[in-house]
Amino acid sequence: MQLTSSHPRTRPIAAGHLRAFDAVARHLNFRAAAEELSLTQSAVSRQIQALEDEVGTALFLRHTRAVELTSAGSQLLRASSMALERIDTAVRQIRQSAGRKSVAITTWASFASMWLIPRLEAFQRDHPDIDIRIDATDNAVDLATADVDLALRYAVPQTVPSTALRLFGEQLTPVASPWLLKSQPIHNIEDLSKCALIEAGDAHRTRHLEWLTWQRWLDTFGAVPAAKPGKRASRNHLQPKLTPQRWMYFNYANQIVQAALTGQGVALARLPLVAESLASGDLVEPLPHTRLDSPLVYWLMVAPRSVQRPEVKAFCDWLLLQAALTREAIGDVPDPDTVDQID
Repeated sequence: MQLTSSHPRTRPIAAGHLRAFDAVARHLNFRAAAEELSLTQSAVSRQIQALEDEVGTALFLRHTRAVELTSAGSQLLRASSMALERIDTAVRQIRQSAGRKSVAITTWASFASMWLIPRLEAFQRDHPDIDIRIDATDNAVDLATADVDLALRYAVPQTVPSTALRLFGEQLTPVASPWLLKSQPIHNIEDLSKCALIEAGDAHRTRHLEWLTWQRWLDTFGAVPAAKPGKRASRNHLQPKLTPQRWMYFNYANQIVQAALTGQGVALARLPLVAESLASGDLVEPLPHTRLDSPLVYWLMVAPRSVQRPEVKAFCDWLLLQAALTREAIGDVPDPDTVDQID
């Protein structure tokens, strides 16, 4: 059957007839397709005829005892079978997850891998009925419109809304692997000149992130007074700035710490993110009295529509408990103005 028309068809076809087409194409038999679809054979035949009219050409060759796909039918089958399979898979997933509790979190990759994910097993052990979805991206999302429940962010207090909950503050400190320190002991700041120094490669581009640079740390601790013979040192006579053996730059905090763990140099690390490595001895703080306070803070923000959901509240309670443990580990003393937001 060849259908003709004086005008080419450009509108999309109706999707309702594709199930009938798919069944007939798989069975190459109208009766078998009708049984699968729980329809009459004539109803299936009418749907195929309507689809052929929509497409503008025959999709099947009807023989006395057999049905055969035309070239157009074969082309449509390749497309429709994949589309229907994807739709069916999506529907199965939706049905499986319907009614399940879940919490969707947005945060940045380094924080997810270094702080959040290592702790998640404890939460999921206590709450096996709550699914967790983490979207690790450096792009801030709008909690009012995005499909997430919580945001974990890193910012100065002036830039976050009043509803944000302070998790913990931050100090920066030099860290190195213990076996690197065996070959290159660091007893004072000048010993850093014998090492490679590791830092964030993009920190110089943003005013607040300049706190993550060795330059900021050296400006604070590295200008050592040079004493004249027989006189006490004066702040007007300073030694030249320290020059390391070489520099190493990485884009992400987890890369910086990984380089330090493997002994490639001394990293200026964010204390909350390396507290576990310091406690385990995988990293060592060679100059513990040179911690630099940072204005940057780690925050928890909850989407307004998710505040009252029990699973979100359970996760927030757990997260705040973990944050309290981190504050204790790093000796974090928050500003008095933010104390009420913590516990």
